[in-house]
Amino acid sequence: MGQFQLYFQLGIQHILDIAGFDHILFVVALCALYMGRDWKKILILVTAFTIGHSITLALATLNLLKVNSDIIEFLIPVTIAITAVSNILKPKPSSGSGLQINYLFALFFGLIHGLGFSNYLRSLLGKEASIFTPLLSFNLGLEVGQLVIVLAFMLISGLLVGLIGVNRKDWTLVISSIVLGMSIMMMLDTKFW
Repeated sequence: MGQFQLYFQLGIQHILDIAGFDHILFVVALCALYMGRDWKKILILVTAFTIGHSITLALATLNLLKVNSDIIEFLIPVTIAITAVSNILKPKPSSGSGLQINYLFALFFGLIHGLGFSNYLRSLLGKEASIFTPLLSFNLGLEVGQLVIVLAFMLISGLLVGLIGVNRKDWTLVISSIVLGMSIMMMLDTKFW
């Protein structure tokens, strides 16, 4: 197996790992406001998250950025909770074509999430002569994994809201409330004080 393929698969596994479901919860919270017809907005969200994740993952892996891992493990569920609360307070996406708050959430919170995996990736990359290809392939795998989550979630949303007739606002509120509850439990489990 080549280096690119190895780290690409690692990126996919990282995002789809049910044991580390924090990324899945965050992606679901980001997408809870949208339906399949909003695919361009969803793609921007997922890509913004990947960009933020990639920046801090690269900086931390290169030892240019160091943050206490206990704080990061606490902040990750905080980002999920903030996104879910935002959905609950405003359960419909903006209808305008300008910059939306969820885009900023995805980018900024992606910066925090990227720090959460950096120690493990740094230990893997310690053996590599160049880290450009592994980082690139890992982040591309991460993007593909997120798109798998989004596709599954949007199919379920489309089925329930579009075909069965579940109220879209209610769907957003229920999903966001579940995500909020799970993120609060994660915060309690990972408190750093």
